[in-house]
Amino acid sequence: MAEQKTTAIKPLNKMNFYKKQQRLALRNCGVIDPESIDEYIAVDGYQALAKALTGLKPEDVIQIIKDSGLRGRGGGGFPTGLKWDFTARNSADQKYVVCNADEGDPGAFMDRSVLEGDPHCIVEAMALCGYATGATEGYIYVRAEYPVAVKRLEIAIAQAKEYGFLGKNIFESGFDFDLHIRLGAGAFVCGEETALMTSIEGNRGEPRPRPPYPAVKGLFGKPTTENNVETFANVPQIILKGAGFFAAMGTEKSKGTKVFALGGKINNTGLVEIPMGTTLREIIEEIGGGIPGGKKFKAAQTGGPSGGCIPVSLIDTPIDYDNLTAIGCMMGSGGLIVMDEDNCMVDIAKFFLDFTVDESCGKCSPCRIGTKRMQEMLEKIIEGKATMQDLEKLEELAHYIKENSLCGLGQTAPNPVLATMKFFKDEYIAHVVEKRCPSAQCKSLLRYVIDPEKCIGCTLCARVCPVDAITGEPKKLHVIDQEKCIKCGACMAACKRVQAISRI
Repeated sequence: MAEQKTTAIKPLNKMNFYKKQQRLALRNCGVIDPESIDEYIAVDGYQALAKALTGLKPEDVIQIIKDSGLRGRGGGGFPTGLKWDFTARNSADQKYVVCNADEGDPGAFMDRSVLEGDPHCIVEAMALCGYATGATEGYIYVRAEYPVAVKRLEIAIAQAKEYGFLGKNIFESGFDFDLHIRLGAGAFVCGEETALMTSIEGNRGEPRPRPPYPAVKGLFGKPTTENNVETFANVPQIILKGAGFFAAMGTEKSKGTKVFALGGKINNTGLVEIPMGTTLREIIEEIGGGIPGGKKFKAAQTGGPSGGCIPVSLIDTPIDYDNLTAIGCMMGSGGLIVMDEDNCMVDIAKFFLDFTVDESCGKCSPCRIGTKRMQEMLEKIIEGKATMQDLEKLEELAHYIKENSLCGLGQTAPNPVLATMKFFKDEYIAHVVEKRCPSAQCKSLLRYVIDPEKCIGCTLCARVCPVDAITGEPKKLHVIDQEKCIKCGACMAACKRVQAISRI
């Protein structure tokens, strides 16, 4: 009998998708049973909490977080230890810890994966934050569209209470801490911390003017510390292994790792966790496996509706907070949408602006009215009805909205427009001056044409046209009536073999 060939299964660290990844926030996802507290304990779960409550003072915990260089992973990148310190310094009869699990960016699913794969990590981290800041109650604000995450959080909280990791006198230290879950209704604006707290209180999710900041007057008017899921996911390992463990990863001002939801025009989609400072080229070409169909990379959108785009000319930019800010982008919560040569950047800007217009709470007029006016201007550009004066007005209005909106939603809503205008101004001008979409994506500016050198007169295109816009006799050149054409693309699909029809 002939010997059968066997193919060795590669370990994860030998696969291109994982070679450059360094898992910290996602360390337990897919490794342990998320519904088993015993499996979490087996991988050092609740050891950090025990270490803090039995051997560290609250100010020691805060100092470790400060020394680690951990910054908020929810978008702003504010130093986490400093935020905790602000709350700790304020005296009150009640303080709170809030976990922002209201992940609303299109294409983002980082927090969901942590909540579903490692819920005890968040429970432990919030208890650590409570101990450090003097809070005895915590709220996890999670979107109702994540039923599996909610179920596993409920299980984790119940198990932690049963084992004595939540409740009264944890580890006989005299520290009390309890957790509650609040469901969000899917409002993007509730990702902003003051709107989130307003929603937890049972009111309409609208932002509050700042100051006073939540560290002074937050949830129910009491000092509150708010961080997102990924930020909290790093905390137990920092406390357990020390500040130097975390600070050794990343760059000088952006320590640790960052989780991205890699999607769009890329061969390998999914969650990636990389050390800060990894270049966009490494993410696209090595981890992501390049662009499908041999297409050229054009840009990557970071930060979703609040972010900007990184063009191909800056593909070697190291990804960290300061580098992205310097080029007019932002880290955001971690969405990374890859675009190729077929994407129209004006259309991309409108896609994200459409989202923020729908999600604006309407409390302040710069955001409520201003984003709507920007949307109308973009529609004029895409339809080929705009002038160069409209482009000037668009940019001027974008800066006004950034400076005058009440909360982060309005202040960052113009970012996709400003970023695409900065790096792809030629595409805007082509739409306005030449009445042409260089990527052939904007329907109002499209034209389907038949190449007389290639047309064989097979009549297939004429037979599938729903509006009889194509005329011609069999075995003779066919012509498309541009006035009748509805740009449905049926003719081009029918002519796939001959490829005589092109879209311009």
